[in-house]
Amino acid sequence: MIPAPGTPAPDFSLPDQDGTVHTLSAHKGSRVLIYFYPKDDTPGCTKQACMLRDAMPDLAKLDAIVFGVSPDTVKSHKKFAEKYGLPFTLLADEGHRVADRYGVWGKKKFMGREYEGVLRTSFLVDKEGSIERVYENVKPETHADQVLEDLRAHA
Repeated sequence: MIPAPGTPAPDFSLPDQDGTVHTLSAHKGSRVLIYFYPKDDTPGCTKQACMLRDAMPDLAKLDAIVFGVSPDTVKSHKKFAEKYGLPFTLLADEGHRVADRYGVWGKKKFMGREYEGVLRTSFLVDKEGSIERVYENVKPETHADQVLEDLRAHA
C-alpha cells in the first residue's frame, strides 16, 4: 500500500552508485524527492533522470534533495549516472525491499506480458520526514516541472 500524504515516510538505508549507504532519516530538515523508477538507461527512465538533472539548480535553490531508487545494482547506477552526468544520488534497492515498503512494486504489463516491477512513482517528503505529496503514474517528460511547481508553492 502506498503511504498517504501526512504519514511518516518509511525509513530506509540503501547504497548509492558509489557504495555509500544513505538513510532517509539522516535528511530530516530537508525536503526529499524519492523517485522510484524501473531500470537504468532505458528510454523513459533516462528521460526522467535527465529532466531532473536539468532541474537540479532550481531544486537545489529550494533545498530539495533527490534520491532515484531502482532495483538495479550499484555498478549499474554508477554507469548510468556517469553516462548522463546525473548530479543526484541513485540508490540500489536490489531485492526491492524499499519499493515494497512504499507500495510501488507490483504487476505491470508490457506488450501483452505481465510481470512484477517498479511502478513509476515519486514521493515528496517534508522537512519533518512525512509524505507531503505522492506522484503516481509519473510522466517522465513533465515530472521535474511538476515537482518544482509543488516545491515553490509550499516554500
